[in-house]
Amino acid sequence: MADFEAKGDDFEKKAEKKLTGWGLFGSKYDDAADLFDKAANQFKLAKNWSRAANAYIRVADCHLKLESKHEAASAYVEAANSYKKISTRDAAQALNQAVNLYMEMGRLNMAARYCKDLGEMYEQDQDLEKAIDFFERAGDLFMTEEGTTSANQCRQRVAQIAAQLEDYTKATKLLEEIAKQQVNNNLLKYSAKGTLLNAGICQLCRGDPIAIANALERYQDLDPTFSGTREYRLLADLATSMDEGDIPKFTEAIREFDSMTRLVCFLLLLLFAFCFLFVLIGFSSLELFINSIMTFVAIL
Repeated sequence: MADFEAKGDDFEKKAEKKLTGWGLFGSKYDDAADLFDKAANQFKLAKNWSRAANAYIRVADCHLKLESKHEAASAYVEAANSYKKISTRDAAQALNQAVNLYMEMGRLNMAARYCKDLGEMYEQDQDLEKAIDFFERAGDLFMTEEGTTSANQCRQRVAQIAAQLEDYTKATKLLEEIAKQQVNNNLLKYSAKGTLLNAGICQLCRGDPIAIANALERYQDLDPTFSGTREYRLLADLATSMDEGDIPKFTEAIREFDSMTRLVCFLLLLLFAFCFLFVLIGFSSLELFINSIMTFVAIL
């Protein structure tokens, strides 16, 4: 490891010397960028992620001097990859620099891709508001480039995070918009029933039986085949159990659905269970609440 770091030091010193020495304007920055890049590779081999990232930032600086935006953006991406090992904040800052450059160049697909990466980074770091912001930006950029599938994947992530933050109105709206697009696409229309299921569960989380009844009617108008699906039956049974305050019916509906179609909306169902059990029973203690949740998970 020490040998790699020593080689990195040597390349870095040579790069600095190039920048401070005499030479043709373009030539010295081009040479320095190459030396900083070699230094970064050595620091990566030494697992010194901070120095590797810093070297890539210097590579980007040199390319910006040369007005080589594409190469600079690539260097910022490499810097972000190294920073990810030690600092989400610094990685996000470097990757955001790359996004800005790709936007300036009109490389919107690349900008969208890295906005999505930023969303995933912030989500993993539990900074959910920023995660939503970057997933939304990625979705808008993908849509601009006619990348409907990628755009909807980002919007679904936004909906999931919004549900985690208990913004069920936003989650429902997004999921219903996605379902409308899926129904009108021959390749995606079979995915619509799952999206409508998630949208309906978000409606249930709002605790408004009338709203879910209206939603079920809307979903049938949107997709005439929906009323014959297991997803529709699950939503209808959950709505009825909620209206009647019937926990056994609630759990049986989920068990029956899961026995036929493995649940992929587990998180949203669990969120609904939290709302349902807490509002319905009015727990007198935290311990009782937790025990009830564990019972629900065991049933699933």
